[in-house]
Amino acid sequence: MDKQARKAAVAAYRERKPAFGVYAIICTATGEAWVGTSRTVDTHKNRLWFELGIGSHANGTLQAAWRSHGASEFRYEELDRLRDDFPDFDRDDELKKRRALWQTRLRAQLL
Repeated sequence: MDKQARKAAVAAYRERKPAFGVYAIICTATGEAWVGTSRTVDTHKNRLWFELGIGSHANGTLQAAWRSHGASEFRYEELDRLRDDFPDFDRDDELKKRRALWQTRLRAQLL
């Protein structure tokens, strides 16, 4: 990648808007689910898969299931996303409400 292309890529990354939302990690082998929130719900899977792959995820039950079944038995789903214009002052509370709703629907553990 030449210098100009790199600068353009960095500029595009910096201008990217956050995508606040709720996601689930689902083990297809057992049906277990884990629900969490992220400010980059559209790209959060990369981080999670990296952490799980090297064995450093903070959630012990998820990490144990990953070790037992392997990456091929897991899927990432974006469940809910806040509007781009959602008010900052109310965002965290809304994410918690939506995460709780999805936790109940999926009978999931919290991340």
